[in-house]
Amino acid sequence: MIEPIRTWREVTPEIFVQEIRPLGQPAVMKGLVTHWPAVANAQLSSQDFANYLAGMSGSVPIPYAMASPEIEGRFHYSHDLRHPNFEKAKLPLRDFLELLLQESGREQPMALAAQGLVISECLTGFADENHMPILPPTVAARLWIGNAAKVATHNDPSENIACVVAGRRRFTVFPPEQIGNLYIGPLHLTPAGTPVSMVHLTKPDLERYPRFAEALNAAQSAQLEPGDAIYLPYQWFHHVEALDPVSALVNYWWNTARTDLGSPWDAMLHGMMSLRGLPPEQRRAWRAAFDHYVFLENGNPCDHLPEYARGVLGADTPNDIQQMRQTLIKNLTSRG
Repeated sequence: MIEPIRTWREVTPEIFVQEIRPLGQPAVMKGLVTHWPAVANAQLSSQDFANYLAGMSGSVPIPYAMASPEIEGRFHYSHDLRHPNFEKAKLPLRDFLELLLQESGREQPMALAAQGLVISECLTGFADENHMPILPPTVAARLWIGNAAKVATHNDPSENIACVVAGRRRFTVFPPEQIGNLYIGPLHLTPAGTPVSMVHLTKPDLERYPRFAEALNAAQSAQLEPGDAIYLPYQWFHHVEALDPVSALVNYWWNTARTDLGSPWDAMLHGMMSLRGLPPEQRRAWRAAFDHYVFLENGNPCDHLPEYARGVLGADTPNDIQQMRQTLIKNLTSRG
């Protein structure tokens, strides 16, 4: 039995900042955006919702994914993992909405999904009319619209608030520590830009992916109605299933970490290259070093040293970071 995601009601900016975010746990925020005109139009009918969006859209083509009914809305890989199981195309948003409405009347519709559209670039005035009440306006809004599609389990290098606008959506989430039980697919070839789990959440093959049973024990789930929102902390894995013939979601990604320190992803790739092939006893030693110096398992590793003697251990000014970056570049170049 999957545990429910904790639900909060009447969330204010203060409650979000002071109570929800510090927990580091997913949170359903009931009715957060029920006041949006977009939600009100979607509640009237799919046609009213499409008309509302079309009235704001321009003629610039937007990218979308489409696939045959056989994939049952699961945008993923081909059987041989050589390419995605869908095709990509472009249409003006107005024309995509017409296609979506046409397919919504079919017993076996094509799978359609326009994902991560920057709203400021495709819907004039949407952000002004549909204001996110608990985030600053500098956080960009993105639109996800399609039919009953399934987005495979993945995570994002950011915090995320996702607001259901049209249709219902089911979120199933896993903490970052479950990465080893999710059977992540190729890193170099991904369906939509981020690595995804190979396990079909709604039809899991536990003989092929036995550790996924442990991931399910740590999972949480919730079904969101139009007007509801969900907060996903940094790097939490999530599977998203749209449940209706016309479904739309608006999300907001942001990251409060410093931007001048380099990419953790790049650091991991370098670690895979330089550490993974070491003998076991050497990997053990470097694991302890990373826990001590990088993840601060034992507190600040230079507390016992005077400031003038800390060197790289205490480096955090822009000048320090630039010197470290130059040293890394020099070392990588000389060893290439």
